Formats: sequence, C-alpha cells, structure tokens
Amino acid sequence: MFVGLGTAVNVVAVVVGSGIGVLAGHRLPERTRDLVTTVLGLFTVVIGGRAIASGISDALAAQVGADARLLVVLGALLIGGVLGSLWQIEHRLDRGAKLLHDRFAARTEGSRFVEGAVTSTLVFCVGPLSILGSLSDGLGQGAEQLLVKAVMDGFAAIAFASVFGIGVMAAAIPLAVYQGLITLLGFALGSFLSAGQVDALGAAGGVILLGLGIRLAGIKQVPVGDLLPALVVAPLLVSLVAAIR
Repeated sequence: MFVGLGTAVNVVAVVVGSGIGVLAGHRLPERTRDLVTTVLGLFTVVIGGRAIASGISDALAAQVGADARLLVVLGALLIGGVLGSLWQIEHRLDRGAKLLHDRFAARTEGSRFVEGAVTSTLVFCVGPLSILGSLSDGLGQGAEQLLVKAVMDGFAAIAFASVFGIGVMAAAIPLAVYQGLITLLGFALGSFLSAGQVDALGAAGGVILLGLGIRLAGIKQVPVGDLLPALVVAPLLVSLVAAIR
C-alpha cells in the first residue's frame, strides 16, 4: 500500500465507470443507483465511527488529558461549524459549482463532451469526502474513505456517461490533480503535526463523515461543508489545551 492509493483507485473507477456508461449505462435502473448510494451512505457512517474511535487515542490523551479528548473534538466541531456557517461554506461550494457549470456550459454551446467533463469534474471534486479522504490518505491513516468515494464516483460516472458520453472520462484528469495535491498537503502536515493533533483531526473528520453518511443515506441533509473548518481548528485546539494544562 502507498500514499496516493485512494486517488489512484478513484481515477481508475471514474475511467472504468465512464467506459461502462458509454456502452450500457442507460440500462442501469435509477432505483439500483439509489440503492447503491444508500448503502454507501450507511457504510460511510461505519467508516466515520471507526475514524472517531481511532482518533480518541492515547496519543491525544497524552497531550490534552484522557477526560478532555472528546471535549477537544466537540469544541473543534462547534467552533468550526459556527465559522463555516457564518462563512456559508456549504452554500458557497454549491453556488460556486453551479456558477462554474453554467459558465462553461454556456460557452460550449451544447457540446456534450465538455458539458460531461465539467459536470463530472464538479461532482467528483466538490465535496467533503474528496478533502477528508485525501488528507487521511496523505497523513497515513489509510485510503478507506477514498475507496468508498471511488465506488460512488464509479457509479456516478456510469450515469453521467450514459447521458454525456465519453467526455465524462476527461474528468479523471482534474480529479487526479485535485486529490493528489490535497494528499501531498496531508503528507506534509504529517511531518510537523504531533500524533495527538493528527488523531484529533481524524476524529473530527470522522464526525463529519457521519454527517455525510447520514446525508447520502437520505436521512437528513446535514450541511457537512460548514463543518470543514473543524479540520483546521482541531489541531490548533489540541495545542492550546496542551499549553494550558
């Protein structure tokens, strides 16, 4: 196994899914795609739970105290959520994706190739799982999150390619660059963040994954984008608590 495995598998899934979609994607019933999405949502909840359990670690306890581990993660999520809500991150991500889509779609004058590439790129890249999974992979915490995303993107590619054609496959290039850069960022962060800070970041990310899984399963529309600042707050909060102990 190697750092970057998750992105590599994700890219392959998009390419293979696009090929299947071009050949026979229209034969996949919508109810089947919905069922797969629900199952993946429930599985994302399981992965989120595992990430939380791993993040509430002895390394984190050594820095902030055993009784403060959950409080640090909760504090990071509350502070990050308030900041994200005030900055309207979820809304801005959705709005930015729509603006980009509309702008490129207008310029292509109906080109199905470019329309498929732009639409697919936005779907594959704009989302918390791209960031969380790539950071986790870069930090050496495993590629599970991106492997789940690869399955999701593979099925999405089948659906998109059945409508837009081979242009969906072109989305694999920006996907590789985007997630690859975030993975490298995670790898760099791992060189100067302490084990406790990395675990706190992972635990906060696990809670965000729980929210994402709940949303994918169709239970509740959790604004997980607004919680993303918690990934920055968590390591900072660990340092603050450790300094005042």
